Amino acid sequence: MAEKAGWQGRFFEDFEAGDLYRHPLGRTVLAVDNSWFTLLTQNTAPIHFDRHYARQTEFGRPLVDSTFTLALVTGQSVTDISQNVFANLGWDEVRLPHPVFEGDTIYSQSEVLEKRESKSRPEVGIVRVRTTGYNQDGTTVIRFIRTVMVFRRGKAPVMPRPTGT
Repeated sequence: MAEKAGWQGRFFEDFEAGDLYRHPLGRTVLAVDNSWFTLLTQNTAPIHFDRHYARQTEFGRPLVDSTFTLALVTGQSVTDISQNVFANLGWDEVRLPHPVFEGDTIYSQSEVLEKRESKSRPEVGIVRVRTTGYNQDGTTVIRFIRTVMVFRRGKAPVMPRPTGT
């Protein structure tokens, strides 16, 4: 049997300005996701966890914590953008044009805006992407620009490989 390498993620050399990556996995947000994330982050805004309170708002139901949406969409982009990350340098221009509700399914895509050499670290390069998250209806729920330092090919730490038969 021939061993075939799995997806290793992109390295600095693989990015080109204008590339568009439609991230492969969507994720349905569950009520428990919203509750747990709100509790884990000590967010005390009742609109996220108090259904009685949320029914009295214009939304009529709990909103998903916006930082959960940021974390989810960032996570969806890892396989294409930052599988070989050295460091995240920042999230800029985060915009939330439409709320996310429990039961929404979130999808995302990223466009490479630019890449450049690192002046201080020859083993990495810097990549800027615009990532957009949207719900099952195609409505944009989040947009942001993320800047990451990505390893060059052959410079990333080596992942351990399982052995055996």
